[in-house]
Amino acid sequence: MSQSSKSPKPEAAASGSTTPPPAVPTSADVARLAGVSRATVSYVLNNAEAVRISEPTRRKVREAAEELGYVPHAAARSLRAGHTRIVLLPTPNVPIGPLYSAFLNELQWALRRLDYTVVQYGSLGLSGDEAVRAWAELRPVAVISLGEITLSAHNVATLKRAGARAVITMGPVGVPGAHALVMDQQEVGARAAAHLLERGRRRIGVVVPEEEGLELFSAPRLAGARSAADAEGAHVEPVPMAYSEESAAALAARWRALGLDAAFAYNDEYAMLLMRAFQDEGLRIPEDVAVIGADDLLIGRLLRPRLSTVRIEMPTGDHLASLVDHAVREPSEVTERHDLMAAEAVHREST
Repeated sequence: MSQSSKSPKPEAAASGSTTPPPAVPTSADVARLAGVSRATVSYVLNNAEAVRISEPTRRKVREAAEELGYVPHAAARSLRAGHTRIVLLPTPNVPIGPLYSAFLNELQWALRRLDYTVVQYGSLGLSGDEAVRAWAELRPVAVISLGEITLSAHNVATLKRAGARAVITMGPVGVPGAHALVMDQQEVGARAAAHLLERGRRRIGVVVPEEEGLELFSAPRLAGARSAADAEGAHVEPVPMAYSEESAAALAARWRALGLDAAFAYNDEYAMLLMRAFQDEGLRIPEDVAVIGADDLLIGRLLRPRLSTVRIEMPTGDHLASLVDHAVREPSEVTERHDLMAAEAVHREST
């Protein structure tokens, strides 16, 4: 065998080894560079409000931490405080529109300004008990459930035993042991139907999205529309529709046979899809069929005819973040209920 085919000598192999990673900077390193105590570093970087520290000192500490690449250790901070600063926000398992997306973004920014760490958790495919156990493993100080999973009193107790000082649910109903932020979707349907009834419509088709999970919103909206129509002796017909051009076209093609003179299309996005299908089918809006959506999206005002809608007044992210912060700072077995949503119909050309 030639010399070139021999295995490399151990010394040669060792010469190619990588250098060890640099040492992780500590708060002691920051304190040494800034010329302050470790306690001062902790107060500054943890935004302690109870201790008065001059702005020049705060600046020196932050500059030293940035120069060294130091960040506080979350687990160590949690041990000192007795709880984490994690607010767990399970990711919705259903499609959410621009209105809710903007609200959730605002909420996350507001919580961050209060020094909470927002962790979004995808629970798709998990049952209620499985999801709650997975959430509890992160030891969140608070959990905000948007109704993506039906929680029970047992689930709330599990989260609290794991250290959650507050469990907050958002949805049409509350859960025992949790603070309830009630969003009455029935009011949306009732306002939409009342608007159509005021314009002489007597047979209203209410779009029920076929997408899985949206029944959390669509079922109470249908119930609200039906209640308003029943009070006036009018008729409400649920009409299933998927969020696709094909499904909207199929519904528009049989609209005349259904004998309906108005549509509450669940929200503005479904309404715009259905309006285009109606127009392709030769149905005039609003002469042959009046159409109203919900959410008051800007694009609805750009349509021709302009889309009537139900404007939903959502809480601000700052308001909800302050409720979360209060529940964390002052945990109590007494739970609170807050009604968060108001709705009003906005008349435009489509009705």
